[in-house]
Amino acid sequence: MLALIQRVNFAKVVVEGTVTGEIQKGILAFIGFEKGDDEAKAKKMFDKLLKYRIFYDENEKMNLNLVQVDGAILLVSQFTLAANTAQGNRPSFDPAMPPTKAKDLYDKFIKYAHNTYQKVQEGQFGADMKVSLENDGPVTFMLKM
Repeated sequence: MLALIQRVNFAKVVVEGTVTGEIQKGILAFIGFEKGDDEAKAKKMFDKLLKYRIFYDENEKMNLNLVQVDGAILLVSQFTLAANTAQGNRPSFDPAMPPTKAKDLYDKFIKYAHNTYQKVQEGQFGADMKVSLENDGPVTFMLKM
């Protein structure tokens, strides 16, 4: 399981002209599922997203997590994260979880997220999403479970 996370001042997702998720200060997390990922990994990843210390404390050190700064999280499915880009000029999506299984796992991931933390927004699985954001820093990390 992969998560490309960005510390943001704001972010939103629009699908066919409708805002499906929007946050102010927090984390924009692009989520990719690979073959072999499961619900336990998904829960572990979300827990890590909440605890990952990427926000500044009073000494301008990255010591605070999302919960400590009362931030929000915007979750966006992105199967392209699982691409194999090691060879050639075209990505291979062999490592990616098949769409049907990924949708099921994404739904469980989203449900767990909403049950775990109050400030959760999301995109729409499989949709053509328009994502806009202001990266704070910029601060971007790739997490892998």
